[in-house]
Amino acid sequence: QVHLVESGGGSVQAGGSLRLSCAVSGDTSNTRKMGWFRQAPGKEREALAAISMHSGDRHYEDSKKARFAISQDNDKNTLYLQISNLRPEDTGVYYCAASSKWGPFYVPAQYDFWGQGTQVTVSS
Repeated sequence: QVHLVESGGGSVQAGGSLRLSCAVSGDTSNTRKMGWFRQAPGKEREALAAISMHSGDRHYEDSKKARFAISQDNDKNTLYLQISNLRPEDTGVYYCAASSKWGPFYVPAQYDFWGQGTQVTVSS
């Protein structure tokens, strides 16, 4: 079982930046990748970025490469998502997730464990 707790969300103005954190605990020995997803009101959950736990390779949804950066601090057992130049359309609940599967990072069904999410609201 992997336990994930996101933090760092809040209300920001457009153009600002945020760093979201995901505290990871539990048995991560089978975790192959971890990812960040976002769900806007009335929309499906979408993938933002993921990181391979073994190689450290980072993967981004194409349109997110310029403004999103995923990283991890193994000493702190924490996953991060840095978001710059925030836009109103970035508003939503941000989730981190852990996967024991090999497969495409952008498929939510790949992930076994999810955090409760952290709300990000961007005003214009």
